[in-house]
Amino acid sequence: MNRRRVLRMTAIAAVGLSLPSKRVTAQESGVGPEMAALSDYMAGAHARTLPADVAEQAKHHVLDTIASLLSGSDLPPGRAAQRYVREDGGKGTATVAGTKLLAAPADAALANAVMAQADETDDSHNASRSHPGCSVIPAALAVGETFGIGGSHLLRAVTLGYDIGTRVVMAMGGADFSYHTSLATHSIAGTFCATAAAASAATLDARQMSWALGYAAQQSSGIVAWQRDTGHIQKSFVFGGLPARNGVTAALAVRSGWNGVEDIFSGADNFFLAYAPQAKPGLLIEELGERYEIAQTDIKKWTVGSPIQGPLDAIEAIRSKRTFEADQVRRVTVRLAPSAAAVVDNRDSPDLCLQQMVAVMLLDKTVSFRAAHDKSRMTDPAALRERAKVALVRDDELSKLLPVRVALVEIEFADGSRLSERVAAVRGTPRNPMSRAEVVAKARDLTVPILGREKAEHLIKTAYAIETVKDVRNLRPLLQRA
Repeated sequence: MNRRRVLRMTAIAAVGLSLPSKRVTAQESGVGPEMAALSDYMAGAHARTLPADVAEQAKHHVLDTIASLLSGSDLPPGRAAQRYVREDGGKGTATVAGTKLLAAPADAALANAVMAQADETDDSHNASRSHPGCSVIPAALAVGETFGIGGSHLLRAVTLGYDIGTRVVMAMGGADFSYHTSLATHSIAGTFCATAAAASAATLDARQMSWALGYAAQQSSGIVAWQRDTGHIQKSFVFGGLPARNGVTAALAVRSGWNGVEDIFSGADNFFLAYAPQAKPGLLIEELGERYEIAQTDIKKWTVGSPIQGPLDAIEAIRSKRTFEADQVRRVTVRLAPSAAAVVDNRDSPDLCLQQMVAVMLLDKTVSFRAAHDKSRMTDPAALRERAKVALVRDDELSKLLPVRVALVEIEFADGSRLSERVAAVRGTPRNPMSRAEVVAKARDLTVPILGREKAEHLIKTAYAIETVKDVRNLRPLLQRA
C-alpha cells in the first residue's frame, strides 16, 4: 500500500465512510485526501439514510424555501425572473413555481432561486455567511424533475448541498473571511451548495463529483457590490439565481459526458490558492457525515431583515409577561451592534425598517408577511405614531459579540413601569429552533395567498411526507398558482 493510498483511506475513515465495491470511486492519481473523501461521500449521498432528526430539519428547510419562493413570485425580483423565462429563457420541462411556465433546468433553477431570495424570508447559515436554501432547493428540484427522482433522493440531495458549499466557505475562513473581502460568500457557498445538490440529484459517481466541483469553482463569482442594489433584484441573483443556475449547469454538463480537473482544491493554481491562500482544506471534510450543516442553518420566524428578528422576539417575550395595547406604550428602546443597526435604521423598505416593524408589532401583536411588505402603511398615521416611540441605539458593546446578533429591548409604559428583554439566541437559530408548528404557520402565511388554502395545506402535508413521493415531477401541481 503506497503513501497516496494510505492518505486516501485515512481521509475516508475520518468521515466514517465505507465504499461499496461496485461503485466507481474517486481517481487516486492526482487527487488529494480531501477531494477523495469528499467526492466519495457525495457520490454515496443519494442512497445514504439520514438520521431522523436531520431528515426533519431538511423537511423544514424544503418547506420554508418553497414557501419563500412562492411568496417571492409576487415580488419585483420574482416578476423579473418570470419575465426572463417568458422572454429569453430556454424552453423545457422544469417547473417555474407560482406560474404555469416551464423552462430548461438551468433557467427554472435561476428563476425559482431569484424568487426564493426575492425578500428577507429565506434561510441563512451564519458560519459561512450564506443563504443555502435559495440556491440548493431550486437546483435540486430542477435536476430532480429532469430525471424523475423520488422524494427521499431529493431530501438527501438537498441535505448534501447544505453540507458542501458551506464547508467550502468555512475552509476559506468563514464569516471572518467575508468581512475582509469584496467576494460574495453568499454566491461562492451557493454555487458549491447548488452543484452538490444537483450532482446528487443527477446521481453522479465519485469521479464525476470531483469534475462537477471543478466546474463549480470555475463559475464561482459574485462581489458584494450587490449591497448597492436598492431594488433587491441583483441581490436575489447573486444569492440565489446565479448559484442555482451554475450548479445545475455544472452537474448536467458532467452528466452529459464532460470531464475536467481531478482535484480543484489541491495542486497548481487550485481554488483556494486563487481565492483564499490561507484556507484550511481539511475543514472540507471535518465531521462530514456527523455534523449536518442543514441543522446549523437558521430559519427566520419573521419575514423581515435579520437584525430585526431579535427585537421582534424580545417584544413577543415582553408581551408574554404583560399584555398591553400600543397606546399603553410610551417608548421602545432597541439596542443593536452598530453594523446591524445600520442595516435596518429607518430604511425605505418596510421589511428592512426596524422602526416600522416595531410599530406594526405594537399595533398588530405580530408581523405577518403582508404587513412586512405593506409600504403604504409606512405613512399611516397610526403607524407613524408608534414609530415615533422607537429609539434605536447603536451599542458598541454588542459589536464584541458578533457574529451573534444580540438585541436588547426595553419598553417603557405610560404608567412609568419598564420591562426589558435580552435576545442572544433568535428564534429559528440552532440554539433556539422553531417547532414544526411554527414552520408550518410561517409556510401558511406565505403560501395561502398564492396557492389558496386547500392547495397550501396539501403542499405542507406533502413536504413532511416527502419520502412517499415517487417522482418529484408529481409536485408540480402543488407549486403552481391557484
